[in-house]
Amino acid sequence: MTTPEIEELKSLAECKYGKMLSTTTDFEVFSLHLSKLLEQTISPSTLKRMWGYVSDSHKPRMFTLDVLSQYLGHRNYTDFIIWLKKSHRYNSSFFNADQLISCTIIPGTVVEIGWSPNRLVRLTYLGDSLYEVIESENSKMCPGDRFVTGCFIKKQPLLLPYLERKDGRTPPFIAGRNGGLTIINVSENKE
Repeated sequence: MTTPEIEELKSLAECKYGKMLSTTTDFEVFSLHLSKLLEQTISPSTLKRMWGYVSDSHKPRMFTLDVLSQYLGHRNYTDFIIWLKKSHRYNSSFFNADQLISCTIIPGTVVEIGWSPNRLVRLTYLGDSLYEVIESENSKMCPGDRFVTGCFIKKQPLLLPYLERKDGRTPPFIAGRNGGLTIINVSENKE
């Protein structure tokens, strides 16, 4: 059994260790590393269960959570949880953004979006947050593709649950995975 806090503890432990734990040898070496550094032992089999390398539905013992928290510089797991709750790294927040919100434009409006390295797509807004691709340069989007999105945010990736195509829906699609959208332009339809 796991929790978001335990998952974050594991992720941060791997980050500090500098290696993902994914083989029997990884767990054995990490167990020795913890033992030498903290003079406390978590067995490789306990680590394997915690990381889901072997099946187990039990929540890790507090001792295990405390040792991993100490490895990260906290007094114990309770202090780690308190740190997580206070850390700005994990809090939701508002941010300023250059964005285009679908409900603010009228059907027939042409929207141009682009992202690195050289992707450029022109869209027609059809209403109800629905867009259709008119032109596509160097993108996997094709003319005629349709998708729904409530907004485009500059410097953020465009995440779409699917593109609707003549032959059906695609798997989820991401535009601007690295660096986000770099172009968001709006112009009235020239037709």
